[in-house]
Parts: sequence; C-alpha cells; structure tokens
Amino acid sequence: METIKGTNPLDGLRWQQGNAAPKAEKNRGLLTQADFFALLTKELSHQDPTKPVENNEMISQMTAFSTTDGVTKLNEKFTEFASSMSSSQALQASSLVGRSVLVDENSFSLKEGEAIQGKLKADKAASNVKIYVENTAGEIIQTVPVGDVKKGEFTFTWDGKGADGKAAKEGAYRFRIAGLVEGKASELKAMTYRQVNSVTLAGAGGSILLNLSGGNSMKLSDVVEVAQS
Repeated sequence: METIKGTNPLDGLRWQQGNAAPKAEKNRGLLTQADFFALLTKELSHQDPTKPVENNEMISQMTAFSTTDGVTKLNEKFTEFASSMSSSQALQASSLVGRSVLVDENSFSLKEGEAIQGKLKADKAASNVKIYVENTAGEIIQTVPVGDVKKGEFTFTWDGKGADGKAAKEGAYRFRIAGLVEGKASELKAMTYRQVNSVTLAGAGGSILLNLSGGNSMKLSDVVEVAQS
C-alpha cells in the first residue's frame, strides 16, 4: 500500500505541534524549585519599594516549598524501598518451594505411602494424651497414645498407616488430640506441616502467597515455622 503525502509544507509543522502537546500536558500543574525561585525573583522585581516583603513571609514561603519538596523526595524513596522489599520477599518465598511450613490447621491431605508431621500445643500440662487420626466421616482410623505432656509444643509424625497396619487410602484426614487437663477431659490444639508446591508473587492484596499441598494457600507473613521437608 502506498502512502499519500500532502503537498502543503505546513502539514509537517502541524504534525510536530500535535505531538508536542502531550509532553506539555504531562508536566502541567507541577511546580519545581526552579519555578519557585523564578517567581520569587519576579515578585521582588515588581514589589513596591515602600512596602518591601517581610523577612518572615519570605522565609515562610521558602520553608513551605522546601517541606513539600522534601516530602515528595521522601515518597519516592519509600516507593523504591517498598519495591526492594517485595523483591527480597519474592526471593525468600521461592526458596521455600519443596520445604514444609507449619499451618495453624489440624486437617490435611494424605498421599499413599506418605507420612504426615504435626505439632501438639498444650497451654497447660496434660495427662493421658492421645492423638486420633480421623477421616472426613469422623471415623477413627488410628490412635496414637502419647501419655503425659508438659506445657509447650511437641512435634509428632504419623506414618500414614491405619490401626490394621496397612497404608491409609489417599484423601482428607485430620488430627484430633485429647487428654486430661487439671483432671478434666480437654481438646488440645493440633497443627500440621504442609509442603510448599509453588509461590504466587502477586496474590490477593499484593501479598506473596505460598501454595501448599492439599490445595490451600497462605500468606508468607503468616509463616511461623519452616521445616526441611
């Protein structure tokens, strides 16, 4: 296809003017420090000699402009700092892929032949503590006697086998921990470790999300403990 060019020598000039307008529009309304001093010089050159500008007024104007200019530069530095922090967090999150993190949940997804690690949390000393492994129907497929525990957190591992010694089927399960606290039957808190499969760098609200085994996700800022695997 051929391009038809006009013969009017002003066509090129109009085209150049049309492209220069956006640049002026971009800087519209911005007052730089050079502009401020140009205006101040103009003001001084036209002032009434019998009514000079008060020193306090001039100092106040210069202080106000300096403060505004300083805040603008500070905002720019904070933007650069936030960008640097995001990059650092992304690098930190990517190093967690393939490792396990502690999740404040007692439910988990089991793969055949897999062992699941969990954590027991006792706010007070407890006795006759037992860990129950239940399926989604609430059926107990394994019971692990623990005995007496002191106040604190204790890590445990389920080998993925049922009471019959056979590997449990793949699916969803949960840990339920019960014992006697001050002589009363009580539920103790159970947490699980989940493997990090991938990382989403721009999740909801701009947060970095860890995509865990079992389909759940958690914010990087919510991680309280990281395990080797």
